[in-house]
Amino acid sequence: MARHDSSPSAPSQINLIAAGTSLEGTLSAKDDIRVSGSLKGTLKVEGKAIIAQEGHIEGEIIAADADIAGSMQGDISVKGRLVLKSTARIEGTIKTTRLIVEEGATIDGTCRMGQLDPKRAQALKSGNGANGSSQVPQPSEKAKKQGSFSMLSGD
Repeated sequence: MARHDSSPSAPSQINLIAAGTSLEGTLSAKDDIRVSGSLKGTLKVEGKAIIAQEGHIEGEIIAADADIAGSMQGDISVKGRLVLKSTARIEGTIKTTRLIVEEGATIDGTCRMGQLDPKRAQALKSGNGANGSSQVPQPSEKAKKQGSFSMLSGD
């Protein structure tokens, strides 16, 4: 039997830090948040973090998803999809599952993308592959090295 609740469910909301507003410290939100002002500190979002073109963050972003059109200096940790718009300027470390970079965006820092399930990673590492019948080629020494990169596009 279906249960009918008399109270309407709370719609998802977007919190807004308007242009001209400056914050310092840790800002936490359960729903999406749009930053058009500036934040010096940590932005923790259970939903989507949206950094507008005029927005600036100096510190850390931790979010389920994020769209960045403004500037960011610091660490970005996104569980899902990170979209860097053409006007995005990133200096720092990016850790995300999926990354979309529009032409014109700049990144100066390091990036780690995607994560395998620990059991799948161990199977690949041991050479068992998907069904245990194929050997996985070992990466060359050159491919094993991790480091920084800079991505600049434009004229």
